[in-house]
Amino acid sequence: MSAIVAFRQVSYSIGGRKILQNLNLEMEAGETLVLLGRSGSGKTTALKMVNGLLYPTGGEVWVDGRATTSWDPIRLRRRIGYVIQDVGLFPHFTVAENVGLVPRLEGWPPQRIDTRVRGLMGQVGLEPEQFAHRYPRELSGGQRQRVGVARALAADPPLLLFDEPFGALDPVTRLEVQRVFLELRRKLGKSAIFVTHDVREAMLVGTRIGLLHQGRLELLAAPPDFARARGGEAEAFLACLNWQ
Repeated sequence: MSAIVAFRQVSYSIGGRKILQNLNLEMEAGETLVLLGRSGSGKTTALKMVNGLLYPTGGEVWVDGRATTSWDPIRLRRRIGYVIQDVGLFPHFTVAENVGLVPRLEGWPPQRIDTRVRGLMGQVGLEPEQFAHRYPRELSGGQRQRVGVARALAADPPLLLFDEPFGALDPVTRLEVQRVFLELRRKLGKSAIFVTHDVREAMLVGTRIGLLHQGRLELLAAPPDFARARGGEAEAFLACLNWQ
């Protein structure tokens, strides 16, 4: 099986400072690859290279068998769902308009958009009759994040990117939205790259965890193997699981 995303000797420097160094990593279709690391470890930089928000200063990032530098950036981004911590909803759009944005840009007919939007809202736990005509300011943080997930899925992209999407939520709401993500992954079988600095979240949502430290990939392992890791950054993160 060919990788849906591949980092090949990827480095990134800015102002003489090395953010990523010789990153080699492949992600297969259908998995959720978590990029775990401290602030400044390079995980968000790596994520932004997948949809062409950043480009390597060394090496290449490949998506669906092509280097990101050979993609038209607009076409690349429209086939990748993107969810960020502050959601980025358009405040003057209703919930339904926010969710249906990319399908509208892609020229879907209105009836198909409406069916898709209503279906996704139901899947993320937002009753369309109750929420479709509301504006982002009328939603809680958890509800806005659910809208963000629905919007990322709206055009049925093969790949999803999550950049610390649930980090600003309270613990109870965060767990609820994590469960929504897991249920959608089970139903839809989407491929996803998920950035977090929370080891508990990484262990919950990831099929594999890539641990970044000072711009380098220190460990790549499935959660059960990650839990048995000893030494270095892995042990530092695992200690957080036992802290009282």
